[in-house]
Amino acid sequence: MTLEATRQCHNALNPLHSLIYFAPEAEREYTAIGLEPGGMGYFASRAAAMGAVGPGTVAAAFYNFNPALIARFIPRAWQAAAPEAVLDARLRAVEGALTRVLGADAADDPEVAEAAALATTAVEACAVPGRPLYGAHADLDIPKSPQAALWHCGGLLREHRGDGHVTALAAAGLDGLEALITHTATGTGSAPEFARATRGWSQEEWDAGCERLRERGLLDADGALTPAGTALRQEIEDTTDRLAADPYRHLGEAGTARLTEIASRLTRAAAQSGAFPAGLSAPK
Repeated sequence: MTLEATRQCHNALNPLHSLIYFAPEAEREYTAIGLEPGGMGYFASRAAAMGAVGPGTVAAAFYNFNPALIARFIPRAWQAAAPEAVLDARLRAVEGALTRVLGADAADDPEVAEAAALATTAVEACAVPGRPLYGAHADLDIPKSPQAALWHCGGLLREHRGDGHVTALAAAGLDGLEALITHTATGTGSAPEFARATRGWSQEEWDAGCERLRERGLLDADGALTPAGTALRQEIEDTTDRLAADPYRHLGEAGTARLTEIASRLTRAAAQSGAFPAGLSAPK
């Protein structure tokens, strides 16, 4: 099992989970239980598995968001709706969004059920220590419908990998803003303006982060990665791949290839249905 194969599977599967962060169904469900429109739903829905935590916990786990942005919504969100209610609303939104972007027959698609079973098998080898977001979501029950089970287990794999990525970023000495800037500079992530705005950083803060990276020799005067910056980002990605590999090794080469194949088809269908906003890098 190569690390490239595990990364390809992640790239195919991850958008099927992350589409919930852009789905209009999510905003409708969250506001229906009392959350404010906008960012409150995102932060509350992704953090709810950890319970009614404070803004510091969310900032630590999410890493590249401005803590001041998070503090606008957390812990006020828990005064509007309990974490359990938020999780229920999120699952309702997932079912509606997946039906919309994958079609009404997705629940009866045998490949969706097959992919859900494969992802569930992969999750069996996810490790909890040092992975707070994964550990919190792993405590939740797997949904019964195949498409929601695929979404849920894809999310577990996403958060498992993401927790490892945070470890790699911290070891590389990049704070949340610097991690975001260097990722956009690779050209493989979101557009810089989209990333800055959605993560709550001001232009002044972004410019200061760029200056810190230039002082370390990681960015050049034009904001592009230097050779040292490119090498550091590659080291981070390699470490992330290594820390995320166990679930796919457990699934096996054939199972990983099959999950990649099915997830790629479903992700393309979701993208064609308008599941992802402009400014976000195209799902692969």
